[in-house]
Amino acid sequence: MVKPADRLSLVQEYYFSRKLKEVAQMNAEGKDVISLAIGSPDMPPSEKTIEKLCEVAHEPSAHGYQPTIGIPELRKAMAQYYKRWFNVDLDAATEIQPLIGSKEGILHITLALCNPGDEVLIPNPGYPTYTSLSKLLGQKIVYYNLLEQNAWQPDWNQLEALDTSRVKLMWTNYPNMPTGGDAMAETYEHLVAFAKERNIVIVNDNPYSFIINSHPRSILQVPGAKECCIELNSMSKSHNMPGWRVGLCASNKEFISWILKVKSNIDSGTFRGLQLAAAEAYGNSDEWHHNANFTTYKRRREIAEEIMTTLGCSFDPNQVGMFLWGRIPDCYENCEHLTEKVLHEARVFITPGFIFGSNGNRYVRISLCAKDENMRIALERIREVFSR
Repeated sequence: MVKPADRLSLVQEYYFSRKLKEVAQMNAEGKDVISLAIGSPDMPPSEKTIEKLCEVAHEPSAHGYQPTIGIPELRKAMAQYYKRWFNVDLDAATEIQPLIGSKEGILHITLALCNPGDEVLIPNPGYPTYTSLSKLLGQKIVYYNLLEQNAWQPDWNQLEALDTSRVKLMWTNYPNMPTGGDAMAETYEHLVAFAKERNIVIVNDNPYSFIINSHPRSILQVPGAKECCIELNSMSKSHNMPGWRVGLCASNKEFISWILKVKSNIDSGTFRGLQLAAAEAYGNSDEWHHNANFTTYKRRREIAEEIMTTLGCSFDPNQVGMFLWGRIPDCYENCEHLTEKVLHEARVFITPGFIFGSNGNRYVRISLCAKDENMRIALERIREVFSR
């Protein structure tokens, strides 16, 4: 009898993959569930981005294989983007690697820098893929705490006390998902100093800089960060392009060459039209970013805050990003008791915080990626259930 690889026993099917099957069944039964769970932007990219894609798709010569390193036009646009928004200088030829979304970068970076048995530092709560891929690739996971009383910044007392002699990577994510904790200059400075002192590599996952955030930051702004840090970025959230699968990693020349060595043996360059359209999108105006994203998400955030209040949850009004993170009332044993009640009685799907780690057990997350009308309907359904 054929059996799966042993590594499959280390992970479970992704929560959303499993839960969306249940939601689909409820919808098939006519229950019309409103999803406020997943961070998939529902707005389109800029018009010029779509026009460029269509233009290049009509060119007979545009459909061949593309270089794994990405075409020069895209790499140059990525470097200009970092200079424009973060005032970070990157060599487009050697210090940037385009990715098929930043999620694949987590795989490539881990393969490039870690051996089986190496330790990796992963935030709790944090993006589940940091944990699942590390398990699949044979790393030992060491969690570090992010806590509400620290504004979801690292607990430096805990980190300083750790034996990091076997740690190779430390994953960070600011602006933070799921908590909405903002990127802080002092946190980035502390991280760079910690990396140099402990001889580890910090990987900062940075796709949420432009969502309800007036001060986008990059860890690469810290002097010397390029020597010990890698930053991942993505067009999925900032440019409304989740299905396009365009991301990047930026670092020093050597780290990028290692990542390219892995990537070139796993996948190929993306469609030329997509790359040129992405390069066009990186030139979107300040007005586009403000009107297409900031104002829309800000308006939706106000509705999400009403939902949180109706659920009896508390939240930090200063959090940034594409979600609203709230602490559940003490009357619930755990967050899933609340989210299941919301799903099956109000027919609204919100995310239980436990999927992001044990420090998320008392929290829920609401996505802002739903039309205003649907969010208002969700609010009314929840009010009806929770005002009884």
